[in-house]
Amino acid sequence: MAEQVVFDKPKVELHVHLDGAIRVQTIVDIAKRRGINLPAQTAEGMTRRICLEEPATLTVFLSKFNEYMHVIAGDREAIKRIAYEFVEDKAKEKVIYVEVRYSPHLLANTKVKPIPWNQQEGDLSPDEVVHLVNEGLREGEKAFNIKARSILCCMRHMPSWSMEVAALCKKYQHEGVVAIDLAGDESLNCEAYPEHRKAYEEAERCGIHRTVHAGEVGPATVVKEAVDVLKAERIGHGYRTLYDRDLYTKLREKNMHFEMCPVSSKLTGACQPDFTRHPIITFMKDKANYSLNTDDPLILSSTLHLDYRIAQNLMGFSEEEFKRVNINSAKSSFLPKEEKEELLYSLYEAYGMVQSTPF
Repeated sequence: MAEQVVFDKPKVELHVHLDGAIRVQTIVDIAKRRGINLPAQTAEGMTRRICLEEPATLTVFLSKFNEYMHVIAGDREAIKRIAYEFVEDKAKEKVIYVEVRYSPHLLANTKVKPIPWNQQEGDLSPDEVVHLVNEGLREGEKAFNIKARSILCCMRHMPSWSMEVAALCKKYQHEGVVAIDLAGDESLNCEAYPEHRKAYEEAERCGIHRTVHAGEVGPATVVKEAVDVLKAERIGHGYRTLYDRDLYTKLREKNMHFEMCPVSSKLTGACQPDFTRHPIITFMKDKANYSLNTDDPLILSSTLHLDYRIAQNLMGFSEEEFKRVNINSAKSSFLPKEEKEELLYSLYEAYGMVQSTPF
């Protein structure tokens, strides 16, 4: 049965995790090649193991990565393949520009040894991972005629990785990497883990763009820290910003961009399950700057079309709002100025707005 599409026009996606957007069949194929035993031997069986069907907690959601990450992490062929297939899948959703994020250390299968201090080992180096992902994305771009860039993630529970992530962002900032991100447990703040702040200071010094997961399940103070301490240019999720009306007003006036993920927010327990009362509706009514994204479509068993369909059917989104959202997403992308203008022109042309919308 064909999936219902409510906005069959070019789209921009800014918040999606590479390791949360893998095809289940690919996991099964790679496990077979590597001789790794899975709890289920078919794609259907692994889908039942991996995918959430009912709202859960963020902890339960994150535990799903343990079902398959050991199959992909540390394997050169697998990492390049998932990057290539990711671009193909986004092209099918009529995404013409995507920023995909991942932790180089997690895909490298980096392990921290207790002795000596902070010694790390892994199946691949994080640098090799970035190179492989870049190759897969570039080949996908050529094959499917879309533009894909990447964002490298620091992990809140692994502050020892953050400066290396910043260094990798700097090394590859002209080869497809457009920003740094901070993901993970929002209770682990920068006061307790100053390494994250240092990494973001280095990123800002080197002209590297900055986004931060904040206000997904943590309080509005995490959003404030992201903006004031880490100098975030965009906020990942940010639903709890509404709990601090002064902060919300301030960020809206600054045109801060919020990367929002409707289906994800329900199944991770970040927001109440009633989509008709979702925080995104407030952002929509206030004409705030935000995007619609999938986050982790593998675990959520979702597509970008599903997020758009829910926004239209349960949140009151119109086609004009979808156009506004994608134009704002393009404007808030981390592309260089010339490429951003090209992307915007492509959207204006597809939306029939070329003559009415000057740059």
